[in-house]
Amino acid sequence: MTTHPATIRPPGTGPRLTIVGDTYRLLATGAETGGTYSQMEAWVPPGGGPPPHVHSREEEAFFILEGTITFQLGNERIVASPGTFLNMPIGSEHCFKNETDKPARMLLTVAPAGLEQMFLEAGHVLEDETTQPPPVTPEDITRLFAVAPKYGIEIRIPRH
Repeated sequence: MTTHPATIRPPGTGPRLTIVGDTYRLLATGAETGGTYSQMEAWVPPGGGPPPHVHSREEEAFFILEGTITFQLGNERIVASPGTFLNMPIGSEHCFKNETDKPARMLLTVAPAGLEQMFLEAGHVLEDETTQPPPVTPEDITRLFAVAPKYGIEIRIPRH
């Protein structure tokens, strides 16, 4: 039994937003999937990626499409190239970073849905395909730290 209509996004469509330097296109939201999952296409510039964090509500999966992303899962470091799939279980400390000099692109899926709402609340919606993300400001980082706990995300200070 279908509880929601199909979602079909032609190439290059779907809301785009930026959150602390990375850009995401919403491909499927919880409102469109009955809350079962959400999926985003992510562009991670050189040096981009979030700090270590833990999800208390959802699993987070990544599929690398272009470029190389380095993931940290607990104490394990994984250098992921195109075709690599990773799933971060609920409660696992993880982060990722583009340590190369070229942009990277990946699919990010969370189940159940909801994380996309945090991205919308903490980030900036980009008006159209040509709009470039603004530089990250201290206010952007403060907003992320303030909003994240509301969505069950614990952001941890990176280890040195």
